[in-house]
Amino acid sequence: MQALLALVRAELKLHFSNRRAVLLSIVAPILIAAFFGSLFGSNTKMAGIAVGVVDLDGSALSQRVVAALQAEASLKTTVTDEADALAQVRAGKLRAVAVLPKGLGDQAGGAMFGGAAKPEIVLHYDPSQATVLAVVRGLLAQTLMQEVSRSTLSPAGLADMQRQVSGAASMPDAQRADLTRMFDAIGSVQRHEPAAAASAPEGGGLSMPYTTREIEAVQSTANAAPVAYNSYAHSFAGMGVQFILMASVDMAAGLLLMRRLGLWKRLRAAPLSRAQLLGSRIVASTLISLIVFAVIYAVAIAAFGVRVLGSWPGFALVLVCFSLLTASFGLLVAALGRTPEATRGLAILATLLMVMLGGAWVPAFIFPEWLQTVSLAVPTRWAIDALDAMTWRGLGFADALLPSAVMLGFSAVFALVAVWRFRWEE
Repeated sequence: MQALLALVRAELKLHFSNRRAVLLSIVAPILIAAFFGSLFGSNTKMAGIAVGVVDLDGSALSQRVVAALQAEASLKTTVTDEADALAQVRAGKLRAVAVLPKGLGDQAGGAMFGGAAKPEIVLHYDPSQATVLAVVRGLLAQTLMQEVSRSTLSPAGLADMQRQVSGAASMPDAQRADLTRMFDAIGSVQRHEPAAAASAPEGGGLSMPYTTREIEAVQSTANAAPVAYNSYAHSFAGMGVQFILMASVDMAAGLLLMRRLGLWKRLRAAPLSRAQLLGSRIVASTLISLIVFAVIYAVAIAAFGVRVLGSWPGFALVLVCFSLLTASFGLLVAALGRTPEATRGLAILATLLMVMLGGAWVPAFIFPEWLQTVSLAVPTRWAIDALDAMTWRGLGFADALLPSAVMLGFSAVFALVAVWRFRWEE
């Protein structure tokens, strides 16, 4: 028993002697738990949702609806034309766009009481963000009901509604009589209490004053047929980025083991410069990452229906730039690390943070607005957004240039620091 206790005591002492590893084993789960808790907490509200509004009506009602949507704290509303709004939704810059049809102001009041045809509002939405669509749909319904009720329950609006109900030949007599009595009662209340005109009535006969048609903003094929959104496209982008970054950590640990064994010191005896030796590792790691990512997407295309609807050259450019980024990151980890054991924990924590902030686990659009801005400083955010752009979003080669340039910039910084700080001996 004493021997067993001595062995246990020795193992505990050895484990806790590595303070960095112990600290990381505590900090990592706390950071990840805090991250997800802040996103999905019961008090969390989506804010700053980028949406567009196209006002084809230009009536007083539609203008009030637009103003109310712009004042809504949960939305960041942009008023634009339909073609531009649709392009921004496809590019991921807007989450949805509501097109208010011509005639909305004339038809909505009568439609609320069943006496007129209902105008149709078209909602174009990003198919990867169905939760946002539900929020936009609810806020639109709330806003329209408030504004239509306010217009309809004015004295002039009530008189117009009474005329429409009286002239609605298709309306049942019992419903016409009920609505007429309701209009008379509201008018009587307004004559005694004018402030009551701003509140909506309760009772039967009311309905939504419009209908909606929801359209996924997806790329079309050469024959103009729309392509259904494939959720696997984003999943393979996120998981590919994550596990290739994890592989770069293993490469870094391998470099540290080579240094521990003295292999790097022996290579320095060869007529090769430091940049050549380390550059060869970057090139080899880049090719390995590129091959692995290509195989991952080959399986995604063959087995899960993922399609590159955008630019194939742009898609290839993004893969090459991200593979170079992971190789440079692995070399940086090896250059800054002291031992394989201590470095692995630190590198895994850094990788997890990059993956989380990059939107690999959960889409970046559900982040708080400030965190969405901060995540642009993380290279994985650019990689995942670019892969989405080249696959299911169907964007062109030009949309791959900026993310690729950002990743190349990070790669250059990582490589320069690695070459500068790399130690050839333990």
